[in-house]
Amino acid sequence: MANAPGPEIREKFQAALALSRVELHKNPEKEPYKSKYGARALLEEVRALLGPAPEDEDEPAADDGPGDQALGAGEPREAEGPGAQRALRLAVVEFHLGVNHIDTEELSAGEEHLVRCLSLLRPYRLSLGCVSLYIQAQNNLGILWSEREEIETARTYLESSEALYSQYMKEIGSPPLDPTEHFLPEEEKLTEQERSKRFEKVYTHNLYYLAQVYQHMEMFEKAAHYCHSTLKRQLEHNAYHPMEWAINAATLSQFYINKLCFMEARHCLSAANVIFGQTGKIPATEDTPEVEGDVPELYHQRKGEIARCWIKYCLTLMQNAQLSMQDNIGELDLDKQSELRALRKKELDEEESVRKRAVQFGTGELCDAISAVEEKVRYLRPLDFEEARELFLLGQHYVCEAKEFFQIDGYVTDHIEVVQDHSALFKVLSFFEADMERRCKMHKRRIAMLEPLTVDLNPQYYLLVSRQIQFEIAHAYYDMMDLKVAIADKLRDPDSHIVKKINSLNKSALKYYQLFLDSLRDPNKVFPEHIGEDVLRPAMLAKFRVARLYGKIITADPKKELENLATSLEHYKFIVDYCETHPEAAQEIEVELELSKEMVSLLPTKMERFRAKMALT
Repeated sequence: MANAPGPEIREKFQAALALSRVELHKNPEKEPYKSKYGARALLEEVRALLGPAPEDEDEPAADDGPGDQALGAGEPREAEGPGAQRALRLAVVEFHLGVNHIDTEELSAGEEHLVRCLSLLRPYRLSLGCVSLYIQAQNNLGILWSEREEIETARTYLESSEALYSQYMKEIGSPPLDPTEHFLPEEEKLTEQERSKRFEKVYTHNLYYLAQVYQHMEMFEKAAHYCHSTLKRQLEHNAYHPMEWAINAATLSQFYINKLCFMEARHCLSAANVIFGQTGKIPATEDTPEVEGDVPELYHQRKGEIARCWIKYCLTLMQNAQLSMQDNIGELDLDKQSELRALRKKELDEEESVRKRAVQFGTGELCDAISAVEEKVRYLRPLDFEEARELFLLGQHYVCEAKEFFQIDGYVTDHIEVVQDHSALFKVLSFFEADMERRCKMHKRRIAMLEPLTVDLNPQYYLLVSRQIQFEIAHAYYDMMDLKVAIADKLRDPDSHIVKKINSLNKSALKYYQLFLDSLRDPNKVFPEHIGEDVLRPAMLAKFRVARLYGKIITADPKKELENLATSLEHYKFIVDYCETHPEAAQEIEVELELSKEMVSLLPTKMERFRAKMALT
């Protein structure tokens, strides 16, 4: 490029860049932006030395608005001639001044400089010397408007950058100049390879910011696509922080899990494991300025977060299998199980090759390393106990890993969520287990891990979590009682030990359901006339199960049995009466409501017969 700037301009510009790169913590404590202000002063000197911006009557002096919706309008041209060169260098300075002001939290001033940069570049935006800078300026404006929560404006800038990159690569294609080259002598210009690397990095950043904007706009499918593209490009160009890349890949897996795309989720998590293993082993570069392994707490936190993503994978895959194979009372349907077995070969034949290519991360050795992790983990729904147990053990391994960091002391909510997931793993595994005694033991394990949490938690500060745990413990005791009743029904003459065990489980279930229901009472201990939407279904279920539990208590005392039936009727009546006055509640518990109506009709007759029988004895 002709007309290289003089030595004074070049030196001041390079000094400004050097000051801009100084990390804030290296400045004096009372002057955190000292280096930024120093860089700003030098940039303003460079701008003064370059002189005023050349006038161009064909172009507007100010920005027309965010983005360039019609890139072809007004044919972009090369920045040739002294005036164009000066405009280009001024645009570089305006860009750095804009970033500088944003870094010092002066957003309005930063916006003005970036908009001025775009105005100077607009006639040449598709040229070799300008396209990279133009995209970077729009990217930064996109970030700025995103921070202001003006997401539509941010989206317009970022989509304009994406369109400009695509148009440039289609029409020109050769690696464009990096903005810093406009202040370098000819002999110090970058190689084609380095230019390409930097330009692709700019575009990768553009995709990364678009992914965040689409996520914010709840365009989850699009956000996942852009996140995946970003991660893939970072690996291709070897421009990533292992720890950050791994956590982003693990987070992306959650999108695929929610979409029930388990092969894709497994690939993301396997890649996360492999890349996370590089933490602290990759030498520092411009893209990875510090070794992340130097921050042990962050390292262990990220490791725990990735482990939690694996737990969700195992749990959701098992739960999805349960939903596919259970009958209308939640037990294993052998016909559905057989149908799914017949479908499995078809799933393997049709999906493996096409879907796997679509989400492939890495090439060569990296690809092989990821595949080695994948091959140890199933992605098809488990169809029997052995397959489910394999996933359960993997999930349990990651539970232990997550709990190493997320301990009750310091991470209360996170720790409880991990324990709840562990309990859920046991619960769904019990669905696949045919032996009722072993199923009981699984529920017993759930209770053993959940009950200590009720001691550690102060309901005043953790009311919602306390309710969740109380309800879950109650349900575990409830399931155990049902299993013990089923075992007793198979015996000709159940002994007193079994009867005592059933009543003990019944009593424990009642205790925790009542604790849950009592938590809904106001400070005067009065149960609400209107139950909040967030707890409506669990409250109605708790009332229904309490009613059923009172009806299941085994006693030889007729008077006590009559009292239990009366209490049971009272709870069934509550459900029926509440649903009559609150029709929205009926939609939440349709099955339980019908059964409650039946019991309200049948129990009074049963109680009358019982009273008559008692009168005769």
